[in-house]
Amino acid sequence: MTTPFNQIAGLITSWGESADGQLGILMSALAGVAAALAVALAMTVYFRLSYRTWRDVAKHGLATLAAIALVAFAAYDMRHAALAYLGLNPSKPAVEFEIRMPRETLTTASDSQIELHTDRNQTLALVDGVRDLTDGRAVLRGAVALNHRTADRVLVVNLPGRGIFEFRLRLPAEPHRSAEFGPWHLVDSVASTVAGNVAPQDAYTIRYRVL
Repeated sequence: MTTPFNQIAGLITSWGESADGQLGILMSALAGVAAALAVALAMTVYFRLSYRTWRDVAKHGLATLAAIALVAFAAYDMRHAALAYLGLNPSKPAVEFEIRMPRETLTTASDSQIELHTDRNQTLALVDGVRDLTDGRAVLRGAVALNHRTADRVLVVNLPGRGIFEFRLRLPAEPHRSAEFGPWHLVDSVASTVAGNVAPQDAYTIRYRVL
């Protein structure tokens, strides 16, 4: 069943990779044309031969099978590129996260700006909403695409008038997708913009999973 966060991940990926998707489709189309020409050439040579020894049949049979396999691969590659361009089959993973904090720290989801910082780029996260807990805390939910292969990833949460919170994502460079959220982790760094206006550091935790 399609979840909202799967749709979020698809949208994030398609926004960031529009140009790459168009180029991928073009290259896949050219590969398909080349494969079709190869099959046509192989079949023409085969049917115009005036001899049919077992060695010829085996040799040209293998060539024909190779050409057919090339066409099948080109068709699959073009389909994959087209779906990725449409955001239906994103080739890169995304992280769905939940950040738990005191309710008074966060009024609405629009109060926050969340970015994923790596050693290669910065990506703006898509905030999905806020869920209140019964113990006076709230959970801020969202998702962000993993556009680069790196293990250096920090989720930076900027709450105007409250502070800047940094959560290091403990993920390998090429993380595996997971159905369940991982354990809760404490915030790694808190920079207060207003003295005495931020709760203790252990009041801010995050958990996440890879889509």
